[in-house]
Amino acid sequence: MRQQATKSSSTGAVEPFGEGLNQKGTGFISENEVDLKLTGKIALVTGSTAGIGFAIARSLASEGAHVYVNGRTQQRVNAAVAAIRSHAASAKVDGIATDFSGSAGAEAVIARLPAVDVLVNNVGIFEPKPFVEIPDADWYRLFEINVMSGVRLSRHYLAGMLERNWGRILFISSESGVQIPAEMVHYGMTKTAQIAVARGIAESVAGTGVTVNSILAGPTESEGVGSFVEAMAKQENKSKAEVEKQFFEHVRPSSLLKRFATVDEVAAMAIYLAGEVSSATNGAALRVDGGVVRAIL
Repeated sequence: MRQQATKSSSTGAVEPFGEGLNQKGTGFISENEVDLKLTGKIALVTGSTAGIGFAIARSLASEGAHVYVNGRTQQRVNAAVAAIRSHAASAKVDGIATDFSGSAGAEAVIARLPAVDVLVNNVGIFEPKPFVEIPDADWYRLFEINVMSGVRLSRHYLAGMLERNWGRILFISSESGVQIPAEMVHYGMTKTAQIAVARGIAESVAGTGVTVNSILAGPTESEGVGSFVEAMAKQENKSKAEVEKQFFEHVRPSSLLKRFATVDEVAAMAIYLAGEVSSATNGAALRVDGGVVRAIL
């Protein structure tokens, strides 16, 4: 796992390593690397054509894993595969286009990829909507995609992991699973469910070389959030910076970071959990939430 470095901008602000890197890799540190022993491992990252999922897939490929990216359309999958290969020419990366809105999605992935060593259940959707306006169909739709996709894939791939006595299953959850957002209760419910499922699976594999964990991501500047902020800025005739500041003043005032996390900052935790060095971390819900959750545990 490459050590994270920082660089100072002209304004004096410290920027996280990885932001704005060109395709030649300017800014990478070659020394002091930690071998995560992911070379040759097969990894599947659902919902990985953009955002957090893409950042995780790209990092796994850089660590030597054979990565399978996933998206709803072949066009977006192809674009993600090409982007990862441009980042690391020697990367082993393929793609699977499928929609997880029903059980057929997981079945299609399993048919194409019977076994994996690392499973990252990242696919998910969200939508702000007042509780009284959320119909049954929306509750089922979010649960199907956000929760059942990971349940179905984990259920299948776990057997092979146990046979090999090694495996990593990650659920990309959210701080919204702990502090349920009033503006999208149904989304919060699915994030809580992911945490519970991850812990339950971990309990079932105690004493083995398989670990199952969840990551509680905080407000992150992913593709979906970026589009939402841009739309809000346009609607309110404000800049993106003003909307972001307003968000952390009124919607997530408990944030210690006071900005959206980058996708690479969340991916860094996922890469650690995917590696050999994380073998003592199991059944945990690890926060990369910018301090939004006001708790010491």
